[in-house]
Amino acid sequence: MTAVRLARLNRNGVSFWLDGISRFLLDSKALAALVRDWRVSGATTNLELFLHAVNTGPAYTEQLCSLAELGGDLNQAVQELAVRDIQWACDVLLPTHLARHHTTGLVSADMDPRVCHDQHTTLDMARTLWRAVDRPNILVKIPATDAGLRAITSCLAEGINVHATSIFSAERYQQVTEAHLTGLSLASEAGLPLSRIHSAASFHVSPIDAAVDPLLTAVGSDRALALRGKTALAAAGAVLERHKETFAGTAWQQHARRGARRQQLVWAATTVNDSRYHDTHYTDGLFAPDTVSIVSEQSLWAVADHGRVLPHEVAGVERERVLDALPMWGISLPEIGSRLEDDAHRRALAVWQHLLDVVRAALKQYRTH
Repeated sequence: MTAVRLARLNRNGVSFWLDGISRFLLDSKALAALVRDWRVSGATTNLELFLHAVNTGPAYTEQLCSLAELGGDLNQAVQELAVRDIQWACDVLLPTHLARHHTTGLVSADMDPRVCHDQHTTLDMARTLWRAVDRPNILVKIPATDAGLRAITSCLAEGINVHATSIFSAERYQQVTEAHLTGLSLASEAGLPLSRIHSAASFHVSPIDAAVDPLLTAVGSDRALALRGKTALAAAGAVLERHKETFAGTAWQQHARRGARRQQLVWAATTVNDSRYHDTHYTDGLFAPDTVSIVSEQSLWAVADHGRVLPHEVAGVERERVLDALPMWGISLPEIGSRLEDDAHRRALAVWQHLLDVVRAALKQYRTH
């Protein structure tokens, strides 16, 4: 297996970010090898993988012991564990960031999900993380809730790089692009150099099919059953069309003339969880120029081994056929998107609470030694 397919996709404007960073991945130089040999041009933290790494591996023991001796705040301890990983990953990817004129080599970092419905606390936490990491190639993750949209605008207005996440509908994606453009306008008015501000927006793919496929099965007609596994790619195609329209528009062109960088369209949750579908079903279906796919190591190997290599129109001519059919059966993608956003928030809260419990127990253990 070689990186030939990945290199060809790169040449056609398709990029890959690794889903999940950990101390082991960094200390073993595995991330550096993925960047050097396997065309990985970015990385994103993953709360579930971070929890697993802290809970099961020895890589964090030394820092946890130091934090226990200092006797600091639990939330501060969790942030310091994360910040060290984020800084390290940023440093690994910084040569890529500089060599490609700051267009890639980015690291996207989670914040405490408990604040995602609080605009002002989200902004405060984004500022804190931005200053703590202190790297030009960090993106601060902000879920695209109603409050998150306002925080995204405020962050960009201050020159803080942002990655809007938990987007499950074209309508929400449109709101994110509007928040992005408004933030750039405010940054320009404040005299900030727009060329130094980076922004990305992640559309989450596989959860859409996971939600819609059972509804199609319940409808039971041949036409409905034939659409299983196709809704997510069709919805992604609609998002891509909005992306193209936004960045061909007059409002964007005004920012571009001032040096602004286009918001990167990112495909997230691309792992296939349904055995009926090929393991590269989503990554293959989402290859389009100037897009990023967040992939696990396993998905990256699958693409390198047998993924398709030519970018194409996402969902192709099927997109309108799929999207037009769903309302006939009472299936509303905006409603499903809203529900998936809530589900994602609940899962993030549960993972974060588990992470706090694990770190609390570790600090208590090391304080008594």
